[in-house]
Amino acid sequence: MIELRDVHTYYADSYILQGISLEVKEGSVAALLGRNGMGKTTTIRTIIGFTPPREGIIRFKEKEIQCLKPHKIARMGIGLVPQGRQIFPSLSVYENLTMAARDMERGDAWNINKIYNLFPILKTRTRIKGTLLSGGEQQMLTIGRALMTNPALLLMDEPSEGLAPIIVEEIGHIIGRLKESGISILLVEQNISMALDLADYVYIISKGVIEYESKPDDLIKNEEIVSNYLGVAGNE
Repeated sequence: MIELRDVHTYYADSYILQGISLEVKEGSVAALLGRNGMGKTTTIRTIIGFTPPREGIIRFKEKEIQCLKPHKIARMGIGLVPQGRQIFPSLSVYENLTMAARDMERGDAWNINKIYNLFPILKTRTRIKGTLLSGGEQQMLTIGRALMTNPALLLMDEPSEGLAPIIVEEIGHIIGRLKESGISILLVEQNISMALDLADYVYIISKGVIEYESKPDDLIKNEEIVSNYLGVAGNE
């Protein structure tokens, strides 16, 4: 679905991604793990085009996208669930969702009714402005907004961040349902247990370099890698 090969990204003179390579296969979930400040969000920003790479290749559906503008990348079928939610606070739930709608003519397209079926709480809040939603409701709205673009690939940057445990569990179930629907997902997540439950493949990034990759079961067995790069508790 998407492939990064030897990608190098800078913020001004700061060298952030130092030649990373990874891929997300069609219909799978790949988790990108690592401590804060290691380059996870920069990877998401690099793929979507907010911080284009200076070197390297990014292929989406076998087409190179590293030189495209963000809006063109999104229109190719990449949806973004950004860190910090970033909903439009002055707009209602309904307005947040419908302003993102794209490719609605498809028979299997995500539409407002399917979003409300996935997140029933949002239907009860449909005319409520974003500022009046709880953190969990805002995150559901952010995911719903991304789905309304009908993406083939979903980039999810810390979807459980700052949420109560019961809401984190619900978000995990939702991501699992999206995986079952066939959407490919690149998941950046600090909740290691949730990420490992959902992922088909795992990458660990440290200081802009992919230091380890494996299937989740192999990572769980590797106590040295977990301790060195993720913390002994396995959940930062």
